[in-house]
Amino acid sequence: MKRAIILVIDSMGIGAMPDCKEFNDIPECNTLANICKFNKGINLPNMAKLGLGNIQDFEGVPKETAPIGQYGTLQEKSKGKDTTTGHWEIAGLVSEKPFATFPQGFPEKLVKDFIQETKCGGILANRPASGTAIIEELNDEHHKTKFPIVYTSADSVFQIAVDTDMIPLETLYEWCRIARKLLDDGNYHVSRVIARPYKIIDGKPTRIGKDRRDYSVEPTGETMLDRIKESGGEVVAIGKIEDIFSKAGITHAIHTGSNKEGLELTIKAVKDELDLNSIKYKSTPKDMKPNKSLIFTNLVDTDMLYGHRNNAEGYGRAVEEVDKYAGMIMNCMKDDDLLVITADHGCDPTVPGTDHTREYVPVLYYRKGIEPKDLGLQLGFDNISKEITNWIF
Repeated sequence: MKRAIILVIDSMGIGAMPDCKEFNDIPECNTLANICKFNKGINLPNMAKLGLGNIQDFEGVPKETAPIGQYGTLQEKSKGKDTTTGHWEIAGLVSEKPFATFPQGFPEKLVKDFIQETKCGGILANRPASGTAIIEELNDEHHKTKFPIVYTSADSVFQIAVDTDMIPLETLYEWCRIARKLLDDGNYHVSRVIARPYKIIDGKPTRIGKDRRDYSVEPTGETMLDRIKESGGEVVAIGKIEDIFSKAGITHAIHTGSNKEGLELTIKAVKDELDLNSIKYKSTPKDMKPNKSLIFTNLVDTDMLYGHRNNAEGYGRAVEEVDKYAGMIMNCMKDDDLLVITADHGCDPTVPGTDHTREYVPVLYYRKGIEPKDLGLQLGFDNISKEITNWIF
């Protein structure tokens, strides 16, 4: 059975795109190169073997004279620099129209409708903010009023944060579902509603990553996932992939609380040791015998824990962790497996600001017997879906 494995190292961009200023970014953005420089080099032996260091100069990542993979640079076609547009384009769906952003906060009507439909009594914030900063700033008021903290960023997101020791997690999820419906019904063209649960741990508001949920707008067209599923294949979504695609084209899904968990689950899936029956959708036959397979994993720690928080040291450690597990995945791959390592946008922790950055991304391909090749600069993240489609079908 032909199978593809995609690892998306969330936000690991490799240089500002020519139109970066249109997205309020600076030409100096280069997430991977800058974290390598900040850390005086990082250790990525497995991705180096695939040709990562041959793409451009990354301190500590050597150029390979005899790489064992194919390597290149991808330039996004879609008008955006966010998770949804990046992943959709990887899956073959290009977004011509950019999602809406709200630098002045959300419109009064939307806020009023949200308060009325959720019966939450009111909201706090309603402005762009760093998630960690806003919950620290408004935690006391949140506890006094029990109003949710509603905020956005430079990206197209409607984020809701609550202390789940005070407001139940399921209530937060229901509020997010209500927000998603209001945004869709009102044609606000917002990419994602994000549940941001937190708790007070050691006296400090602390976000609970494993309970985060993304409520993405439904894909606007067919993706590679749909084609695989409809042709009798299985699509195993690990991490927030299920949320990004609003469950479309997916047969099995499992959320994760960390990159480590996501990578360990990916290895289990590659080794056919993951209990698929426990994570299958109700619409997926219990005795399914797929004729092709896609394992699609998002690794969000690089973005959520380190990119947005301007933590270049932590970012470097996280990429090193991914590289270690990538080697394990390569070692247990079968003859009919294709591994793809890439990213969805940038989030350079070394430049001013805490938002995503409009960047090129790397792409690395590996399978047994692959012909090493420098793919150069390719237009479109959708080149990945073309390669996978050609391989699987």
